[in-house]
Amino acid sequence: MGESQQTRDRCTVLLGIVTKDRADILPKSIESALSQRGASINVSVIDDGSKDKTAEIWQRFPSVEWTTWPESRGYVAARNYWMKSAKEEFFVSLDDDAWFLRGDEIALACERMNADEQVGAIAFDILSPDRPTVRQRSEITAVPTFVGCGHMVRLTAAREVGLYETNPGNYGVEEKDLCLRLLDAGYKIIKLFGVHVWHDKTEIGRTFPSQYASGVCNDLVLTYRRTPLFLLPLALVAKFFQHVVAASRRDLTKSCWQGFRLFVRSLRSLRGTRKPVRFSTLRNFVRLGRA
Repeated sequence: MGESQQTRDRCTVLLGIVTKDRADILPKSIESALSQRGASINVSVIDDGSKDKTAEIWQRFPSVEWTTWPESRGYVAARNYWMKSAKEEFFVSLDDDAWFLRGDEIALACERMNADEQVGAIAFDILSPDRPTVRQRSEITAVPTFVGCGHMVRLTAAREVGLYETNPGNYGVEEKDLCLRLLDAGYKIIKLFGVHVWHDKTEIGRTFPSQYASGVCNDLVLTYRRTPLFLLPLALVAKFFQHVVAASRRDLTKSCWQGFRLFVRSLRSLRGTRKPVRFSTLRNFVRLGRA
């Protein structure tokens, strides 16, 4: 029996694509998912309240499981929906404006997951219009987090640490939070260099200033939830100044302050959600990011 057949027999994957109002580009993402070989893959799409012609696409892909939400619940809710209910071993999230390039990416990720049960998540190597250079497939490296547009998660590990957290902002930092908890539980996050996902970063549905404000808020929420108590005041002050400096350089000061206000307004609702990770986990997370 060949290696790819062995991988197929040992690896079951649910691949989920959350979409909203991107009917023109969604088919490319679905076709990319269906063209994957070397693993048992079920492809599922959640239409997150689209108002365009997205509903007409399902007829073109009869093998795809299609769920329509009349009103938008957000991509975090969709990912959690899949990860709670999936019977497969692994979950791959692919954005509706992203696609694989060669057709064997999931099989390679399965091989790494099967080779080491302590790997909790795998980051694919993301290409985009602002980072288009294809790299040769080379080393496998430990990293602190993955990019949401293309990654694989071990479902038993994700369920063990509690899946994605709900944040006050509707965009940003949820992957970092999940990875921190995976690292704290003893799992590893690895990146497959040269095993690419292309992220087209379509402008449809993106309002960058509001996304920036959301990201600032959620980053402060992450700091509040996961930082050990003896470090928390210093960490929050450091985050505040980091965001102020970064926003001023990018002419996004107004959005930054909107993020600060959203965080402050959310503090009461965040009570009881603080579950700090160990200091050693936080130190390792920072070290991996610098590396």
